[in-house]
Amino acid sequence: MESKALLEKVVKAADGRRAEDIVAMQVDQLTPMADYFVTMTGSSNRQVQAIANAIVEMAHENHVEIGSVEGKDAAQWILIDLGDVVVHVFREETRQFYNLEKLWSEAPLVNLSAWLSD
Repeated sequence: MESKALLEKVVKAADGRRAEDIVAMQVDQLTPMADYFVTMTGSSNRQVQAIANAIVEMAHENHVEIGSVEGKDAAQWILIDLGDVVVHVFREETRQFYNLEKLWSEAPLVNLSAWLSD
């Protein structure tokens, strides 16, 4: 699956579980690690896990290989490696502490508005 199409599916799966402040950064010009980094916030550990589970389920349904899923037990920061798209699902305070958007501030942001429900 093309990375932009995978990004869209990730965003829609997260939005379906009411993830907040979803941000996608196009990092392909900055690192060979991935094409996109996606960050989002869940309001509780349970919601963070539900968002991550929805993304993993979407990956399975679409036969997308999952490199790894890290942090599910603590549910403060769950990282899901989907190859060209790396997903970070945070609790608010953890997201503020690590501030990945600032760390990758040179990366252009992807306009996600067409993929998000109102």
